[in-house]
Amino acid sequence: MKSLRTLIIPPNLGQNLYQIHFMRFGIIRERKNPPDRRVVLSPEACQKVLSTYEDAQIIVEPSPIRVFTNEEYKEAGIKVASKMEDCDALLGVKEVPIKNLIPNKKYFFFSHTIKKQPYNRKLLKAILEKNIELYDHEVITNEKGIRLVAFGRYAGIVGAYNGFRAYGLKNKLYKLPKAQKLADQKALIESLKNIPLPNIKVLLTGKGRVGNGAKEMLDGMNLKQVGVQEFLEDTFDHAVYCQIDVDEYNLRKDGTKGNMQDFFDHPDAYRSNFFRFAMVSDFYIAGHFYGDGAPFLFTREDAKHPDFKINTVADISCDIDGPVASTLRSSTIADPIYGYDPNTETETNYRNKKAIAVMAVDNLPAELPRDASGGFAEAFVKHVIPAFFNKDADGILNRARMTKNGKLTEPYTYLQDYVDGKE
Repeated sequence: MKSLRTLIIPPNLGQNLYQIHFMRFGIIRERKNPPDRRVVLSPEACQKVLSTYEDAQIIVEPSPIRVFTNEEYKEAGIKVASKMEDCDALLGVKEVPIKNLIPNKKYFFFSHTIKKQPYNRKLLKAILEKNIELYDHEVITNEKGIRLVAFGRYAGIVGAYNGFRAYGLKNKLYKLPKAQKLADQKALIESLKNIPLPNIKVLLTGKGRVGNGAKEMLDGMNLKQVGVQEFLEDTFDHAVYCQIDVDEYNLRKDGTKGNMQDFFDHPDAYRSNFFRFAMVSDFYIAGHFYGDGAPFLFTREDAKHPDFKINTVADISCDIDGPVASTLRSSTIADPIYGYDPNTETETNYRNKKAIAVMAVDNLPAELPRDASGGFAEAFVKHVIPAFFNKDADGILNRARMTKNGKLTEPYTYLQDYVDGKE
């Protein structure tokens, strides 16, 4: 018989042992409609967290719709259980319905409240009433204000694909399956490689995550990229594209030379120089960032001009009634294309001869949930998870914390009138 050893713990050491705190992350089930299959942490990402931080624990709430199944998490050694109340930080993608909010927890999700969106006022009010610490993915930034976690690249990838699908249907050239029916980005690119494109000119605005995600698709399908002058002046016997940024479709009103930073600092000092591109482009992919006070790219009057040539718009940025005049509303994954009649400035069937076909789905990454979740998880593990274990040395959590102790934190006190229903 083996002898039993008695473990004698000094009083102070025992006290410290009892004070050891495990950080428990809960991966919550997405409950918003329409259903979203994305997730913050994939099974692979969960494994990386657990192998890197010995004080980390992860529980995955069961879900019938999540792109990674319950079994995939279990096979990766991750606990699957309906025990979100036992967790410290709850990680989700879309807004959590008010009735499902657990009081006194830390929540991470896209709240869509920082712009005072009317439809989520009650949500933010409930978060405050339930003493929840809200960390919005949209304001997880570095010290320079650059976003660290986002789905933008995948919005660009799916948006470009959907745009080419819309162009084919509008012009009766070809038919592509919906993106959601294909497995991944590779499958999307393979489908695009087979379409019979005429010698059209494709314009892409934006060189951030969204714009460069779209560029990946254009390059993947072997579309030739040309410079601004070639695009504006030359003709081609094959399809080409041109990627431009704000300094190429805006000019300073006073005639002096501007630059990117000046534009961001003083957008009202600029006017649009976009129409020269609209005169030669057949298909336009909008992947730019639009700031308050910036000029519209093209107006409703521009779209009426006889020299306006664009007949299909993939508005990935999807600013309603904003810089892209044909975007009257967002569209849906189920019904992604509508028409804009420039003469009446109203919605019509996109197949009408005079209509501009508009693809303006506002949750594009949801069509490629496995790829999008994998990319988001990689960034979240790299930038956010460490903050829980290094005392938030870089201020990541502090900048993203919108609420605490039932109140808005200092950077977000501008939302108080919104919460109170005064705006």
